[in-house]
Amino acid sequence: QVQLVESGGGLVQAGGSLRLSCVVSGRTFNTYAMGWFRQAPGKEREFVAGISKTGGITRYADSVKGRFTISRDNAKNTLYVQMNSLKPEDTAVYYCAARPSQSEIVATTYDYWGQGTQVTVSS
Repeated sequence: QVQLVESGGGLVQAGGSLRLSCVVSGRTFNTYAMGWFRQAPGKEREFVAGISKTGGITRYADSVKGRFTISRDNAKNTLYVQMNSLKPEDTAVYYCAARPSQSEIVATTYDYWGQGTQVTVSS
């Protein structure tokens, strides 16, 4: 059983920045492909960004490309997303997710999920 705990959410004005973190339990973090998802009220959960187990490959949703940066620190069992130039449409609960990965790939499906952290962007 793997536990993921997000933090760093909050209320910011449009154009501002936030940095979210996700701390993952266990000793196998460096074997997990990781991702960020978000879910706005009344909408389906959507992919935001993904990163391979060593950080060598990243992938972004078109809606956040150029504004968000996903990264990881395998020595700290921590996943990050730096969110700049935030827009009201970025308002959502943000979730981190993990999938054991044998290969250096960005996962398309995930096995473990955090409880989420709220991001609210005011206009």
